[in-house]
Amino acid sequence: MPPLVVTLQLDDASQRALDALRSRHFPADRLVVGAHVTLFHALPGEQEVEVREALAEAADREPLDVGVTGVRFLGSGVAYELAVDSVVRAPIAARFALTRQDAQPWRPHVTVQNKVPAEQARSLHQALAAEFVPWTARAEGLALWRYVGGPWEPLGSYPFRSRQA
Repeated sequence: MPPLVVTLQLDDASQRALDALRSRHFPADRLVVGAHVTLFHALPGEQEVEVREALAEAADREPLDVGVTGVRFLGSGVAYELAVDSVVRAPIAARFALTRQDAQPWRPHVTVQNKVPAEQARSLHQALAAEFVPWTARAEGLALWRYVGGPWEPLGSYPFRSRQA
């Protein structure tokens, strides 16, 4: 059974801005998914029912602020660094046997370029860092995907509760 991917859903304006950056700088032949904040890269596909239950429980909360805090050089790409509380991720992580990648400390980011020569990535990093101004996005929910070898199959959305007035 293919693994399950879990991402944060960002507010529309932030998602559009990050998608535009990713579309502009990601190699076109490798661009199979939009900009995303991955919480888990590979939860067990055979436990889809349990994963869905965990996401529904984790979504029973108010939206989260997500600080877009800097630009990170990845060697063969560039990402925007994020500051976001792991309050949503931790209880889900505790329920499943995680892959080595998912068990590592979470370093939230949005990759806007990957799998390019180091010189090209370094150039983009310098350009984005020179004009970077920190900003705050909003995490409005969770999304569940099935990894199908490149593109991701959308399986569900788990919106956070609206803020109380």
